[in-house]
Amino acid sequence: MTELGNRLKEAREAKGLSLDDLQSLTKIQKRYLQGIEEGNYSMMPGKFYVRAFIKQYAEAVGLDQEELFQNFKEDIPSAYDEQLNENLSRVQTKKTIPAGTSKVLDLLPKILIGVFIIGAVALVYLFASKSAENDDENKVAKDGETVSIEESENLKNSEDSKDKSDKAAEEDQKTEDKPADNKKDDKEDDKKEEKTTQALAVVTSQGKETTYELKNAEKFELKVATTGETWVNILNGKGTSFFQGMLKVGATESQTIDFSKETEAVIVVGRSLDTQIYVNGQKLEYAIPPSEQVRQDITIRYVVTNE
Repeated sequence: MTELGNRLKEAREAKGLSLDDLQSLTKIQKRYLQGIEEGNYSMMPGKFYVRAFIKQYAEAVGLDQEELFQNFKEDIPSAYDEQLNENLSRVQTKKTIPAGTSKVLDLLPKILIGVFIIGAVALVYLFASKSAENDDENKVAKDGETVSIEESENLKNSEDSKDKSDKAAEEDQKTEDKPADNKKDDKEDDKKEEKTTQALAVVTSQGKETTYELKNAEKFELKVATTGETWVNILNGKGTSFFQGMLKVGATESQTIDFSKETEAVIVVGRSLDTQIYVNGQKLEYAIPPSEQVRQDITIRYVVTNE
């Protein structure tokens, strides 16, 4: 047992807490808590979780985390900080300009030339069409019969006016014949469409804990996925765990759980940098940036709308 493990164990026993009690408080498995006390970090899900678990342990038993990390820094692996720096670097790299942009810029002059040629052809065609129409209008005599252009245009305008009047009368008749109930049904349908817009908003956010509210949703389907490697624990509001373990690309990459019959879902995220959360297909935006708080506790309350 290391000096750090012995100090943590003494603080736990001083508070009268068992490992089972501590597991309920921190949501960390008992075997990991026991490994911290014994200094056996090889059993952890990953070296970058060691400092996060020790911090949770210290919070639960009332110890000063900064003082503890300073006094026992020799007993704590440093691989966590190195892993965090690698992932922060990888996040920044993703923000660089896509490689395909240069290819688009190379093709841009050719595209502009093509558009110019097409525009020129269209203008020539339009000019030729106008000339042909003018020639046809000048030919007003055929087989000794003269046709007055003005009379033709007046006749056409008269027929158009009659058609418009007939259509307006038909529309007025349809409006009068439409029952008032249909108008009410249309308004009710519009209201139903407005109600079905899902709302997922932050209620509170403090430290590593954030609470959201899900409204205007007919169901509550939760999906937790990873873009690298992360440890997660997915529970309901009563503390029942639906999944606890590692999500890893190339192995178990995601977990989808239906919480429609629950009022609350709790997601303990060990590595928020590599963890994505979806609610009914909508991606949840972290209120606390993952680069500032790697380990986060997310609570989502499902508010059922009574119709």
